Amino acid sequence: MLTTIGNVSAHVGEQVRLGAWLYNKRSSGKIQFLQLRDGTGFIQGVLVKSKVSPEVWEAAVELTQESSLYVEGTIRADKRAPSGYEMDVTSIEVIQQAQEYPIALKEHGVEFLMDHRHLWIRSPRQRAILRIRSKIVQAVRGWLDGQGFTLVDPPVLTPSSCEGTTNLFHTKYFDEDAYLTQSGQLYMEAAAMALGRVYSFGPAFRAEKSKTRRHLIEFWMIEPEMAFVDHEENLVIQENMLTHLVRYVLENCREELEILGRDPASLEKVQGPFPRITYDEAVELLNREGMEFTWGEDFGAPHETKIAESFDRPVFITHYPTEIKAFYMKPDPSRPEVALCADLIAPEGYGEIIGGSQRIDDPALLDERFQQHQLSREDYAWYMDLRKYGTVPHSGFGLGLERTVAWICGLDHVRETIPFPRMLNRLYP
Repeated sequence: MLTTIGNVSAHVGEQVRLGAWLYNKRSSGKIQFLQLRDGTGFIQGVLVKSKVSPEVWEAAVELTQESSLYVEGTIRADKRAPSGYEMDVTSIEVIQQAQEYPIALKEHGVEFLMDHRHLWIRSPRQRAILRIRSKIVQAVRGWLDGQGFTLVDPPVLTPSSCEGTTNLFHTKYFDEDAYLTQSGQLYMEAAAMALGRVYSFGPAFRAEKSKTRRHLIEFWMIEPEMAFVDHEENLVIQENMLTHLVRYVLENCREELEILGRDPASLEKVQGPFPRITYDEAVELLNREGMEFTWGEDFGAPHETKIAESFDRPVFITHYPTEIKAFYMKPDPSRPEVALCADLIAPEGYGEIIGGSQRIDDPALLDERFQQHQLSREDYAWYMDLRKYGTVPHSGFGLGLERTVAWICGLDHVRETIPFPRMLNRLYP
């Protein structure tokens, strides 16, 4: 039976068999050092010429980068090894001698690496990012499940837009028009009226012709919706969820953060309560800092970065102007020109990672919004039904997975946060 590299600590002093790929190798004459990987980790295999057969030695000599093999040997602890363990190799069975590997162990251009993304994800850095992504998903879903939320899967094909924009991917649904979803939110509101507290985890699509380091065409969202929850409680839930997931990564991904060169000190500051400022205060801050900004405009990346510089942890910006926010956001009863909403801005220039609001629960007000945003009453009749049959105060939010991964990993671009990114000029591989 095969052992994994990630499990060798349980087999010190034992003879084990691994299935692995050769990441790299070097030789000092009568000793070969094989850098092996199997998806769970990396380990160095030490091959001493005098202790193996000529056939095994020659097989190791001929190995090329990314060749696949079975390796047998004894595990021993070694404090000098990055993983803390090495393997004294006694036997090698080559599965396939790989052809010349395109991604040599040297610097390559971004476009070349993206063209070979299917191979690039094998590298230690990309593996570390994808493992952290997996742990973030695990943390969020575990926290939500533990808080009594129910997972609900909204459709990917929809008849209309969530946010009333034109940035939709159009397709035909037999004889009808359909679109790839921008968000599962509206359907999650319906689910919340049945199950109380729900969440979805799935892909979203935005046909935005954007080339910024923060944008993908296809990305993943965690979207909780909650009945009987107001704006204030919504912020507390977001704060508790985010502090949990950052703590979970710190506890379970130290090795991966080290590979990425990510100083955990900045992440250790992510503790509640998070600072909060209103949109009004954010506008004042920007103008005070020399960035001329007019009330009523939406913040761009430079504005969010400047605001975040004043804080050492994520900051909520609340009460945006109603006119620049989605039709379903509830106005503040004491000041209807602003909404009961908030964006959570990550530190270090990573921008918005969560957007949320209390939703409109008054059917008359929702009907007004349909008119203002020129939305079809027929298309949204089912959504209006939620306000006709037992309407209640309710709130929700969406966490963008890729931006969160980029922030936690300290990455320059979101293209590394997802196995196969879809960007404005990239649909391959």
